Amino acid sequence: MAGYRYKRVLLKLSGEALMGDAGYGIDPRILDFLSAQIKQVVAGGVEVAIVVGGGNIFRGVAASAKGMDRAQADYIGMLATVMNALALQDTLESHGVFTRVMSAIEMKDVAEPYIRRRAIRHLEKGRTVIFAAGTGNPYFTTDTTAALRALEIHAECIMKATKVDGVYDADPMQVPDARKFDELAYIDVLNLGLKVMDNTAISLAMDNDLPIIVFNMEKEGNITAALLGESVGTIVRGGS
Repeated sequence: MAGYRYKRVLLKLSGEALMGDAGYGIDPRILDFLSAQIKQVVAGGVEVAIVVGGGNIFRGVAASAKGMDRAQADYIGMLATVMNALALQDTLESHGVFTRVMSAIEMKDVAEPYIRRRAIRHLEKGRTVIFAAGTGNPYFTTDTTAALRALEIHAECIMKATKVDGVYDADPMQVPDARKFDELAYIDVLNLGLKVMDNTAISLAMDNDLPIIVFNMEKEGNITAALLGESVGTIVRGGS
């Protein structure tokens, strides 16, 4: 590999990230932009798995707050992640990246069932694996899915794609003098209530010493730079 620090990574994409500025649905330009960057690191020998959210189409928590049964709402949200995964698969393959979509909810006509050993084998063969339908269980977010799948496939880090260039002590979109962290300990994320990933995901990462790189996905080349070990965004790991 071309100097990459990590051989196998888990990229976490929120559903909201895929809708661009549209406010709803999937922006093909965002898919194309991301796919070109993913292709570059895959071509360099990095094994990439992806967990994608569904909030651009349906948010189970929001629906539950308006009276829908939480479990039912979460299942609908899981189906939304499958739609995003299939769209991302199509764009990646148009860029020449071989992919497999693996779903935690069986739907054999459009995706493989999630089987851990099969997912690892796909990665070993150079295929990019997109994990859809969360964990297959309600009440668990796609952040938790990302941490769980990363550990199951022995990924060396989670790359959390966002619209800002790291983790701040306040929302930089609303607080101009918000302070950016270059590095954080897991426990500080929990104690300070920072919105990196949900607490379950952070706890899983902390218990298993799995680093999390939070970076701006809208800046071209950031995925490559982060994997090369350059100072991109914020890294969350053990220590303080």
